[in-house]
Amino acid sequence: MIGASADLGSNSVHLLVARAVGHRLVALADESAFLGLGSAVAERGYLGRVARADLTATLIRFAAIARSAGATGITFLGTEPIRRAADGACIVADTDAIEGARLHVLSHEEEAYLTIIGVTEGLPVTHETLVVDIGGGSSEFCIVDPVHRPRAAGVRIGSARLTDRFATNDPPTQADVAAMHVAAAEAVRAAPAATPAELIAVGGTASNLIKVLPEARLDGTLTRERIATILSILAEDPAARASERHLINPIRARILPAGATIVDAILERYGADRIRVSEAGLREGAILAAEYGGLTWRDHLPDLAHGWRS
Repeated sequence: MIGASADLGSNSVHLLVARAVGHRLVALADESAFLGLGSAVAERGYLGRVARADLTATLIRFAAIARSAGATGITFLGTEPIRRAADGACIVADTDAIEGARLHVLSHEEEAYLTIIGVTEGLPVTHETLVVDIGGGSSEFCIVDPVHRPRAAGVRIGSARLTDRFATNDPPTQADVAAMHVAAAEAVRAAPAATPAELIAVGGTASNLIKVLPEARLDGTLTRERIATILSILAEDPAARASERHLINPIRARILPAGATIVDAILERYGADRIRVSEAGLREGAILAAEYGGLTWRDHLPDLAHGWRS
């Protein structure tokens, strides 16, 4: 089966087309477009006609890529900016005309469940695991163990939101970073209580943070000490220079210091020193859930988050 999904995130709209072979996905296409949906909604409360047109054009292009790669349909996943947009119903209506596509506006819980399915590849869970998807406008937390019903919650703290609020300079000053950390620590207190054996971070924030430090890129792990080092490195250059230096999208580079403070606040919240970074997440979870759960996959997400046997 060849599946396709695209998530409409606060920073970027990201497409994945992959062949499902049991629990494994083999990527056939992987593209993203930075549309800044979250900042637009934060500024005026809605996307507006021009931004919606840009989004629809991107989704039409993504659907064509998916079809050319062999996917019979594509699942669009609406996350925080679509949940918050006053013209969210118009966004959904705009996608109705795209052949073989459907936009699902996910709840925080559904987003978290799909993320953990993507990270675990749908394999049975063997120990308590916390998966955090750090987005631009919000972060999704999901805790799963072999016995209990998965717990999920969304916290309205994200790298773009924090940057827009506190980063008065480029690069952010020490005072900016301190203010972001205080806000992040306060926000993540609302995350579910847990004592996870493993912490996993997904999303563009985490995957780009490890690009800044060679040892973090090598083992795919962030520690509190490494985060402090990354913040020091990012403080040396404005976003444009950091983008060139670390091979990061310029928009992403601007919000990366805020993302680092969120990761640090999460580690502090759970009394942990390290968090593993996974490249898999929401899009992979959607493809696997649709493959195993069929047309009614949204009804079965809590069960699917525990994993299943082939």
